[in-house]
Amino acid sequence: MGTESDRQLIARVRALTTPLTPLPTAAEARLEPLGGIRAVLFDVYGTLLISGCGDIGVSAAPATGDAFATAWRAAGLAPAALPAGFDGAAALTDAIRADHAASRARGVEQPEVDIVVIWRRLLADLGISADEPRLRRLALEYELRTNPVWPMPGLATVLSTLAARGLVLGVVSNAQFYTPLILQAFLGQPLEALGLDPRCCAWSYGAAVAKPSTAVYAPALAGLERRHGIAPPAVLYLGNDMRNDIQPAQALGCRTALFAGDARSLRRREDDPDLRRVVPDRVITDLGQLTSHLLPGAPA
Repeated sequence: MGTESDRQLIARVRALTTPLTPLPTAAEARLEPLGGIRAVLFDVYGTLLISGCGDIGVSAAPATGDAFATAWRAAGLAPAALPAGFDGAAALTDAIRADHAASRARGVEQPEVDIVVIWRRLLADLGISADEPRLRRLALEYELRTNPVWPMPGLATVLSTLAARGLVLGVVSNAQFYTPLILQAFLGQPLEALGLDPRCCAWSYGAAVAKPSTAVYAPALAGLERRHGIAPPAVLYLGNDMRNDIQPAQALGCRTALFAGDARSLRRREDDPDLRRVVPDRVITDLGQLTSHLLPGAPA
């Protein structure tokens, strides 16, 4: 059922989020049924969730000082503890970039941070100590103010329908600790109760590496193979980004579908020469097309 801290954070998600509607794209759906699929792995931001800034991470969207100050107060921290003129949003961005640089110096090509570690470091530099629950609260409060989110239309129905048909479901996403909590807040149940196998889920912050690195996918694919005997050719990966989602999933042998359901987050990257020969197996413009067209004959 989650810890008391988790339940409090889930309540904050519900309090701080308001409905968003996908923005239409000019993409043309390609919906021929896909045979032989036994598992579906999902991206989260821009695919399962509408993302107000289209992504997660330091490059997603510029943050504001107001968001920092409001999150700081909401987490129970005293504004007087901050130096005069302190630009919290810039300091946080600098801390993330410094962590990325240190990881690259160690040979990590696509580094990812643990945002709680970043916040702890930032507060320590200010001479402020905070326990883990307060750091998690601060991170979530700031995230929801800088990247508004809402479930894609039909999300709960699609997940329950696919699970009822006997498909194994999982996640591979650039994410932080709060990402599964946000999904749980919107869907009303823990992810496992919704058919998402936690052994087939991979969150970038846990691996300290981000997509498009194929290393992010490894735990989820290993879980599918080990727990369910499902190899990549029987896996459909759904994501909104040609570079972060479609290219690495294809390189690992998965089938792919590009989610082109929201103009905020659709990343075709048509000017990237490395993607000229990368073509998704299918394109969908609404999550419901997964159950109505792509996978209508999945095993029950």
